[in-house]
Amino acid sequence: MAGSDKNNPGVIGPTNHHQGGLRAGGGKLMAATGHNRRALSTINRNIISPCAVNKRPLSERYAICDKKNPPIPVHRPITRKFAAQLANKQQLKAKPEEAKKPALSVSSSSDSEDCTIIDVDDYRLTGDVPMFVQHTEAMLDEIDRMEEVEMEDVVEEPVVDIDMGDKNNPLAVVEYIDDIYSFYRKAESSSCIASNYMAQQFDINERMRGILIDWLIEVHYKFELMEETLYLTVNLIDRFLAVQPLARKKLQLVGVTAMLLACKYEEVSVPVVEDLILISDKAYSRQEVLDMEKLMLNTLQFNFSVPTPYVFMRRFLKASEADKKLELLSFFMIELCLVEYEMLKFPPSLLAAAAIYTAQFTLSGFRQWSTTSEWHSNYPEEQLLECSSLMVTFHQKAGTGKLTGVHRKYCTSKFGYAAKTEPANFLLEAAARSHR
Repeated sequence: MAGSDKNNPGVIGPTNHHQGGLRAGGGKLMAATGHNRRALSTINRNIISPCAVNKRPLSERYAICDKKNPPIPVHRPITRKFAAQLANKQQLKAKPEEAKKPALSVSSSSDSEDCTIIDVDDYRLTGDVPMFVQHTEAMLDEIDRMEEVEMEDVVEEPVVDIDMGDKNNPLAVVEYIDDIYSFYRKAESSSCIASNYMAQQFDINERMRGILIDWLIEVHYKFELMEETLYLTVNLIDRFLAVQPLARKKLQLVGVTAMLLACKYEEVSVPVVEDLILISDKAYSRQEVLDMEKLMLNTLQFNFSVPTPYVFMRRFLKASEADKKLELLSFFMIELCLVEYEMLKFPPSLLAAAAIYTAQFTLSGFRQWSTTSEWHSNYPEEQLLECSSLMVTFHQKAGTGKLTGVHRKYCTSKFGYAAKTEPANFLLEAAARSHR
């Protein structure tokens, strides 16, 4: 008598192709399975994982599953990105020839253990994306965005210690330099000059002030005075005119006397009064100069210790690691501003930072405001654009008109022919775009 197939699991018995037929020698009624019954070794070779990872058309995947029981998605959907990762791992393990075969989905004894690939693109074609799929995609996008932000933070430009090389130089006063410039900041805010003080003057105007400053720049250059002297001279003139009404014929006297006072404060060798009278074409007497000196000292309350653009220029040039060419062009820019009355609305530190920024832009053709420069100046690039645009405008017309003293000064070899540098016209375009 033939043995039962239950005792021979490795043997595949003859099949009956008619449904409801009898197994020969089995004596037990069973539904015919056709050619779907295969050896376990054959099945095991085709099993890749509980979840099929090879992409198929939507209709083909659903054809494999039971049509009466639609696939039940798991709680954590396998998105395109996650499925691709599983496929890559599996293809590394599988043989090349087996990898080309389509993966089969094996039905389990429990429907709850079925796993289905959720292709987001297929849902998007129908316009109905499940809510949990949307949440998963949003979470993955947020993770990618946070990784990009972290990478940007890693490559951020560091702030350079510009005083590292001067620690052994007692004249650099590295221990006190930060406190000194903190004091300059506070003094700057309390000693700023009103930008509309000319409204209080009845006999002079902005044009006359510009002519006076332009002439004093030439006098300063002829006497070969220190750079600090010029900036203090202009500061004394503006502070005096802001509180003292003046007749037109005394304006040049105020300028000569302000330069004399600035020389006494800054210079080692001070020009004598007779030299200043001679340079002013003997328009005033010695006594008039001394009387004006007394008036200015009392009006300004002997306060000459004020921060000018020069002190900030030195610090900011060091922060920008400027060479001689950049330094000369920066001073050319800021001396153009000394003549212009409208530039009084900017504090000295902003004028210094904008002059260096404009000079960098002029020489390189692109923006170079570094993190170190921003740190030491306390001005981001956006705050410099308005002032820099005005400087470019002054540079364009520096060689024209009547006020050409600064242009002639910086057209000499001593100042590196800085005035002959082409203006940064493209900075005006960049500033215009930023205001839109």
